Amino acid sequence: MSLTVIEKPWGKEELLEHNSKYMFKRLTMLKGHACSLQYHEVKTESVYVLSGVLKLFLGDNEHELEERLMHHGDFITLHPFKVHRMEAIEDAVYLEASTPELEDVVRLQDRYQR
Repeated sequence: MSLTVIEKPWGKEELLEHNSKYMFKRLTMLKGHACSLQYHEVKTESVYVLSGVLKLFLGDNEHELEERLMHHGDFITLHPFKVHRMEAIEDAVYLEASTPELEDVVRLQDRYQR
């Protein structure tokens, strides 16, 4: 078994498993960085924080977002069309288990012009 590492401008994703039924990743996000403000059309994902602190932005549209801090042991499941973004308040490591749609990302805003 080989580990696939996907370098990101905010850290990295380690793809631990990707098959026809599910995907499992370990993500490292560096302090002060954030992923895209995004949603998924099909994919459902669950996030579990292993270390560090993440600020989660969550809402039904990009203009009305709640903010909450996530620490070790916190978790959330994100369903299709739920707008979200993670930002690292401290270097953070978290797990993501999801349905297998790797390319199902609709970016609304992105600091890194992707």
